Amino acid sequence: MKLLEGKTVLVTGGSTGIGRAAAIGAARHGADVAINYYTHDADAEACIAEIESIGQRAFALKGDVALPATATEFVARAVEQLGKVDVMVSNAGICPFHAFLDMPVEVFERTQQVNMHGAYFMCQAAARQMVAQGHGGAIVAVSSISALVGGEFQTHYTPTKAGVHSLMQSAAIALGRHRIRCNSVLPGTILTEINKDDLADAVLYHIFCFIDDIPERFYFYFSSG
Repeated sequence: MKLLEGKTVLVTGGSTGIGRAAAIGAARHGADVAINYYTHDADAEACIAEIESIGQRAFALKGDVALPATATEFVARAVEQLGKVDVMVSNAGICPFHAFLDMPVEVFERTQQVNMHGAYFMCQAAARQMVAQGHGGAIVAVSSISALVGGEFQTHYTPTKAGVHSLMQSAAIALGRHRIRCNSVLPGTILTEINKDDLADAVLYHIFCFIDDIPERFYFYFSSG
């Protein structure tokens, strides 16, 4: 029996990067998978096609995680098409690098809305469904090592990742009585769409991790065993 056989896994930011790797990896471990994404239509379609080629059910929902309605629709569609929600991976995030002293208000606010508000709404919607189902579940939020160490051009980003980590600590207390496990993961530097231009330097190439290094760390938190 596969580690996630019979499970349904939801992933935000699932068309590229860490989210895509987590979605496809979950399918390889036996899960049906739903992904949410905001851009990259072709990448989302390719992700779903790969999951289906493995033999698992999958669908993609395009929508802005910063809007509470997107979370509600994503969870409702997952129940409608896949039957239930066992795992939520809150992964969607942005990091438009910018200096602190002249940070545009709109850049700061959008980063907060996507990274922090989006994580809250998605985790809350999934938790409500898990409580209604009555058999527990798992929520995993992708924070960042930047939550602990900071970054010169990330003064708008690092507080959101610290917030995501703190959200999981509090959610674990709030949801433990419902047998819903809540954890955050804090990856180091990973080559993704967010930072591919910044990591193009040949020296930096040797100090970051690759996408395939990450998903296997998630599955311990996904499984109930």
